[in-house]
Amino acid sequence: MRILFKSRDPEAIAMHELAKARSEFMFRRLAWLISKATVSLSDINGPRGGLDKRCQVEVQVNRERTVVARSIARDWRGAIDLALARAVRTLVRKREHAQPRRVRARTLAWKLIPEPTLQDIPDPRMRLMSKIAPAGT
Repeated sequence: MRILFKSRDPEAIAMHELAKARSEFMFRRLAWLISKATVSLSDINGPRGGLDKRCQVEVQVNRERTVVARSIARDWRGAIDLALARAVRTLVRKREHAQPRRVRARTLAWKLIPEPTLQDIPDPRMRLMSKIAPAGT
């Protein structure tokens, strides 16, 4: 599992190691399922303060499926933890509700046909000898 970190805010860049450590901790049991996780931090209001720290976690499960979780909090750590918790909950929920893959009818039909035994298979040498030898002699 690769963990990527994105941010333009200088305060958020200082949170790089924390975001990576928290991501590895939160995804430790789902690491076999995740190929890449991207943690993006941004400050919405700038220096004005308030609920303005945004964390977006994008988890790539396979080439087609991605899970995105966002959170907004007063501080960076709260935003990171909340977004990671949402991503983990979503992954677990999707994993539990995933339907098993359907087996195609053709593969079932092939499994139902018994394999021929050696006695049932004609010997290719005998077929070749009957073509070479004339029928009247």
